[in-house]
Amino acid sequence: MKLYAGKVDSIAAEVIQKLGSDGDIEVSDANEAQLDVASVLKEYIRLDRELTERAKDILEIRGLPTSQLGRTKRQLAEQKDFGLGEEAVTWICNQLVETFMQSKHVDEVYADDITLRRKIKEIVRKHMAVDDDLDQEVRQRIKNLQEGTSAWDVEYARVMDQIKQKHGLKE
Repeated sequence: MKLYAGKVDSIAAEVIQKLGSDGDIEVSDANEAQLDVASVLKEYIRLDRELTERAKDILEIRGLPTSQLGRTKRQLAEQKDFGLGEEAVTWICNQLVETFMQSKHVDEVYADDITLRRKIKEIVRKHMAVDDDLDQEVRQRIKNLQEGTSAWDVEYARVMDQIKQKHGLKE
């Protein structure tokens, strides 16, 4: 699961719309409230990239293989109390609930934290699961190639790039 910058505005709009229409929150300015949500999502993306870069630097300094990147990044994330993978959704939800409590643009929060987190998780998960859909679409397009071959790997990367660009998910 990955949060793409191209999905930030969609997620922010859907979160505010869903919570507002369900009566969980009351907002004075929906656009500003969406910007508050978007800022949390953008901060997640920024921190994720920062951790990736720091993990790469550590691997280079220690002379470790790139296969250790995931483990190193996870260790850094644990030190910063930052969520990766499935924990990312929980981290984002916690940050959003805190943001709602402090935002000038959210007049009232009527739902309890558990309800807010559940609804936000549903929305965020749906948008972050786009990787699985992309993978299926790519595999559908290159099904004539044998998986595991170098030709398949090259074509997979090329088609994945095209599809991400088509869907506005280019990093």
